[in-house]
Amino acid sequence: MNNGEVFVIGLMSGTSLDGVDLVYVKFDKNKYQNFDIIHSETVSYSEKWKSTLQEAINFSSDALKDLNLNYGKLLGEIICDFIDKFQIHNIDFVASHGHTVLHQPQDGITLQVGDGQIIANAIHQKVICDFRTQDVKLGGQGAPLVPIGDELLFSNYSYCLNLGGFSNISFNKEGIRIAYDICPVNIVLNFYANKLGLDYDESGKIASKGKINKELLAALNALSFYKKAPPKSLGLEWVKEIIFPLIDKLETDIPSILRTFVEHVAMQISKVIVGSNSVLITGGGVFNSFLVERMEFYAHIKITLTSSKIIDFKEALIFAFLGVLCSVGKVNCLKSVTGASKNHSAGEIFYPNRK
Repeated sequence: MNNGEVFVIGLMSGTSLDGVDLVYVKFDKNKYQNFDIIHSETVSYSEKWKSTLQEAINFSSDALKDLNLNYGKLLGEIICDFIDKFQIHNIDFVASHGHTVLHQPQDGITLQVGDGQIIANAIHQKVICDFRTQDVKLGGQGAPLVPIGDELLFSNYSYCLNLGGFSNISFNKEGIRIAYDICPVNIVLNFYANKLGLDYDESGKIASKGKINKELLAALNALSFYKKAPPKSLGLEWVKEIIFPLIDKLETDIPSILRTFVEHVAMQISKVIVGSNSVLITGGGVFNSFLVERMEFYAHIKITLTSSKIIDFKEALIFAFLGVLCSVGKVNCLKSVTGASKNHSAGEIFYPNRK
């Protein structure tokens, strides 16, 4: 860190498996809101890696250890390519989220693969990663972690909503930051679009032509998770155990599945943001214009989109920021959000070539 500025590469891989998001960011240490995303890129996964990460939830403990190392090597290669491509010379450290394979906080388990030591050795840089484990050990959900960034970087918005594999929301209520997962989004929509040979349903065009299955919609809206008070979080396990079997039992026509699930997502999200025109919406779901239209319909609002860099790379940006806070021992994980026993500074630091 130098001259009141810190230069960080941040990495994020989401549950929708779009790829690895990378940002090179400059932060003003005296006023964090003064940040600049200098370079950004999404590196898509090969079909082999996408398949591996999809199936990792079923791996043995030994296979997960190997995956942790091999995925760390992959991230090291991706970061090196990013540095070379943009001719980046000034780096204080790299902050990596890794990729979530297991998330069962109720059982004290959360696993993000991507070994920090492997990455540090590959890129010859300091690496900060493993931001969730400590929170789970402190009795928290280990998620969501982005709200500290919402609080300190985007406080001019009433709500910060992310539409990724899952939708999550963050807002300040009576001086306390509240945040939680609302419902699955792209992790379900993309799964059924894949069955049509597509990566995703572009702009929600297929969904818009489907028919709402009222029985399925009612069953989805009646799921017990939606009655729980926050803090609460979702994982792939829950989708596989609850959502997919329910959908497959009640509907087989994919356009109708997509149409019904879009309606479900819009209804769940609108309960939170109803009546507010001060909503920052980010994540890949923003480009599903049909979903956004249905959210506007139920929430009785008009959604104005922010810059494409923030839409696409906000999570990578905030993991870079979590690294900044961790590097100086400042709180980057809020008990009001995760349910942990205390606020704390999460993240493990690795230095290159440590024996």
